[in-house]
Amino acid sequence: MGLARLAALHGVATTYSPSAGVTVPVPDSTVVAVLAALGVDAATPDSVRTALAAADTAAEERLLPPTVVAWLPVTGPPVAVPPGARVRVHLEDGGTREWRERAPRAGGADERPPAPADWAELPTGLHGLTVRTPDGRTARATLVVAPEAVAPPPGRAHGFLVQLYSLLSARSWGMGDLGDLAELAAWAGRALGAGFVQVNPLHAAVPGAPTDPSPYRPSSRRFPDPVHLRIEDVPEYAYVTGQDRVRLDALVEKAAGLRGTVLRKGALIDRDAVWELKLQALELVLRVPLGPGRWAAYCDFLADRGEALDDHATWCALAEIHGSDWHAWPAGLRDPRSAETARARDELMDRVDFHCRLAWLTDEQLAAASAAARDAGMPVGIVHDLAVGVHPGGADAWAQQDAFAAGMSVGAPPDAFNARGQDWGLPPWRPDVLAASGYAPYRGLLRELLRHAGALRLDHVMGLFRLWWVPIGAEPTEGTYVRYDAEAMLAVLVLEAHRAGAVVIGEDLGTVEPGVRETLSRRGVLGTSVLWFERDWTGTRRPLPPGRWREGCVATATTHDLPSTAARLTGEHVALRHRLGLLTRPLDQERTEDSAEVAEWRACLTRLGLLPEGTHDEEGEIRAVYRFLLRTPARMVGVWLPDAVGDRRPQNMPGTWDQYPNWRLPLADAEGRPLTLEELATSPRLHALMEIFRTAPTPRTGTPGARLS
Repeated sequence: MGLARLAALHGVATTYSPSAGVTVPVPDSTVVAVLAALGVDAATPDSVRTALAAADTAAEERLLPPTVVAWLPVTGPPVAVPPGARVRVHLEDGGTREWRERAPRAGGADERPPAPADWAELPTGLHGLTVRTPDGRTARATLVVAPEAVAPPPGRAHGFLVQLYSLLSARSWGMGDLGDLAELAAWAGRALGAGFVQVNPLHAAVPGAPTDPSPYRPSSRRFPDPVHLRIEDVPEYAYVTGQDRVRLDALVEKAAGLRGTVLRKGALIDRDAVWELKLQALELVLRVPLGPGRWAAYCDFLADRGEALDDHATWCALAEIHGSDWHAWPAGLRDPRSAETARARDELMDRVDFHCRLAWLTDEQLAAASAAARDAGMPVGIVHDLAVGVHPGGADAWAQQDAFAAGMSVGAPPDAFNARGQDWGLPPWRPDVLAASGYAPYRGLLRELLRHAGALRLDHVMGLFRLWWVPIGAEPTEGTYVRYDAEAMLAVLVLEAHRAGAVVIGEDLGTVEPGVRETLSRRGVLGTSVLWFERDWTGTRRPLPPGRWREGCVATATTHDLPSTAARLTGEHVALRHRLGLLTRPLDQERTEDSAEVAEWRACLTRLGLLPEGTHDEEGEIRAVYRFLLRTPARMVGVWLPDAVGDRRPQNMPGTWDQYPNWRLPLADAEGRPLTLEELATSPRLHALMEIFRTAPTPRTGTPGARLS
């Protein structure tokens, strides 16, 4: 009982439910290991008793939690404050508000009139809160005052979902880049009336041989990867002269050859080869001195990003010498604040500055892509994606070591779809350190990502509430849930999105504990609804009528981890999973069940009058799927870009590593022929699909759906 109580005090679960009505105990060894990662010794009965006594004493003495949340409108103290206590709020803008907290009279009336400065007058922001009690005790906390909810998108919007690396133009250097993103946004907004373009995470990757191509296991989530730069769009490119120009032109020719192997010779996207060429080119381009205005802008960038950028660039410079896993560096360099690291930073000053320049140039091109979307009339614009975690050997894990739980990895528990659970190899944030810092690492991350985002998608948004921690070396089945302060995490998210004027989207697919979707909806966070998963799970288990879909979501037919709509309709995804050895049942059984599911959806689309082309027209069936999505009240409807041209191949096959070319496939047509952005823009198949968005009526919300029987 002592260990269970201690675990509960620190938000560590001792049981979990993989399915309804089933409760599984967590091994004591896991609970002890997780508590140790939180700085709590529970290795013996004596240490448990000592830790419990310390926790009880701390709770008795605690006047304020480390972070306090107040939602607008603030109608009273967001946390219990002793009557007669002096309250001082140090406002984010430098001002202060101060008053004495009132004691309620019998019946609820105040003992005196409201003070001139009171809780209700506090502005949104991140403030400092100080409380001094009449008996002389003082406590300080971070006060987050947030709007009630994130603002929704301005009206109904549709747009494209695309993995940027896969979208090559005639100017790309072997993979899609930020110049391509700007072109896509400008064309989609102006020619198709699209309201947004959603891309994969553009976070900085961990360099390696080969580099992990997954955008969901980055070195840093705070800074973008310069591999996405359009080299020719760097202003200094035009001023490279002499032998440097000769060398630069030769690199451009090599880049054209690399692009040609992907588009015309069936080669996979080779991120490492692309970066090798771009790095050589940037070495030449960055020799060009900055003009006075450009220099001033760069200095502003350095001052604004401060220590976070300095740490990131230092890690990049050190990784070039010592390798990309800081755990294997010389001992003194493993601490970003050590004297050895400070000396190395000085010795590598030019290289640190080089990586700072790359971050600045990438930020400029992100801003240009965002501006292109706005100028094209997109009401939302670019939707950026936030991965759930970072690589344990990367820049963020090195620079923010105290904020991450040592010896732990994030994953997922066993469930009906994966009896072995999952281990994603990502270190989790410590909830106690986040709270003590006023959520500074989280705030900094959000601000960076929201600078040039019309919306932000949070991968595995349930992680704001709890995450499955797996002790390193243990099986995923031997993990447990650790709870976070969702109220504080959401308040910071809503506040930062409000400041940026951005929409927030949560990827809430999979196992979601009760109440999470309702809480997210109350705070204005849109969910993610995928056609094939939307069924009447509490009743007939048949496809959910479009009118019964939730309004607060992005509705789409598929995602980067799922089959394209063409592959789903033809059953090709089953054949692919069979070839890769991923089926858990006999092939015939899988095919029979899949065919029945597709037939059920075809019948549904036909009954609703959404399939005038008939059931033997693949393009017509894909259009029918999107007609269905347009019948829902969803605030945003996302078109998986490969669906628009009939691409059969998934961009990622969960459960595979080198068995499938995950994250390395260019966008292709129904025959598997890679398409350039220019070819995409003239595709009759794409324009036929997008025509349904131009002519679709706006659905009424809150109306019952059509019967499907």
